Amino acid sequence: MDFDLTEEQRLLKDSIDGFLADAYDFEKRKTYAAQPGGYSRDVWAKFAELGLTGLPFDEADGGFGGGAVETMLVMESLGRSLVLEPYLATVVLGGGVLRHAASAEQKAAHIPGIVEGSRTFALGTTERHSRYDLFDVSTTAKKDGSSYVLDGEKAVVVNGGTADMLVVTARTGGSRRDRGGIGLFLVPGDAPGLTRRDTATQDGTHAAEVTLSGVRVGPEGILGDPEGGLAVVERVADEAIAALSAEAVGAMDELQAMTVDYLKTRKQFGVNIGAFQSLQHRAAEMFVALEQARSMAMLAAMTASEPDEAERRAMASAAKVQIGRSAKIIGQGAIQLHGGIGMTMEYKAGHYFKRLTMIDALFGDVDHHLAKVAEFGQLVAA
Repeated sequence: MDFDLTEEQRLLKDSIDGFLADAYDFEKRKTYAAQPGGYSRDVWAKFAELGLTGLPFDEADGGFGGGAVETMLVMESLGRSLVLEPYLATVVLGGGVLRHAASAEQKAAHIPGIVEGSRTFALGTTERHSRYDLFDVSTTAKKDGSSYVLDGEKAVVVNGGTADMLVVTARTGGSRRDRGGIGLFLVPGDAPGLTRRDTATQDGTHAAEVTLSGVRVGPEGILGDPEGGLAVVERVADEAIAALSAEAVGAMDELQAMTVDYLKTRKQFGVNIGAFQSLQHRAAEMFVALEQARSMAMLAAMTASEPDEAERRAMASAAKVQIGRSAKIIGQGAIQLHGGIGMTMEYKAGHYFKRLTMIDALFGDVDHHLAKVAEFGQLVAA
């Protein structure tokens, strides 16, 4: 298998790395976080100018025809710089649902806005009781003529407080935990009956509590089969896990590098603390964990478009397990090797660990996906 990047992929990586090196140091990130919604609109516009927002969409829909590997390169760079802009929410999640479920008319109505950077999206699937089960949906969608009327609540909708459009799951039939009877609906951010409570999360990003009270969605807002939306959501979740894995690798890479640099410069007892063998061993363990995570992130990216659902989901779960384990080893190691400074708000090491902890919780933590890996193993054995 060829792991070398193509010339176009190298240019993509160089362009995003170069831009973020100039536009996204730690001090600038603080100013971006203070803006409404917790990110910079100027930086988002630059993403669009660089072609990043149109990367995974088909050329026929106005995009650039990239795949999961290109998304991996972008997300790794975003993770390295702790980027706050809603790339995951808009391009990977909301855009992923459009790519897999929208009609030609719906794609024409919404994808160009994402590509040009004028429209942001968010995906609302989680409810307070559902934890990591995407099929556990109590929000209802009741048929009313050619429209549906939505009632319910969505929790921790990433970038949902400022998104121009929300994609939400709602139950059109069956009981709360049935896999069937789940639809996907497009809801404008200013729709009557929609209320949003935005808040900053522990890692500096934003999420919202969303309430739907008699929100009417017409035929133009129904994405695909209103009874069979779960398969689309699960596919998008697998793609999101691949993207988050790449982001985590970028964050871990930077955190490990800055920790090694600290060991080389911090002095104790008149010598650099990196001279102590026990600390060298700890740094080596962090490096091994990083490379294990990098390998699994690459595997997740290469299998994100796998047509075999069982195979794709098994690889996504395996990657999420390793990412979570590596993040804990590297995050805890970085804080302990830095000492007290690693826990301060003024120093970025702790911010990387916070983001890695949040990534572990998104779309299932280590324990959740370890159970999934065991389940997939039993299916294969059978």
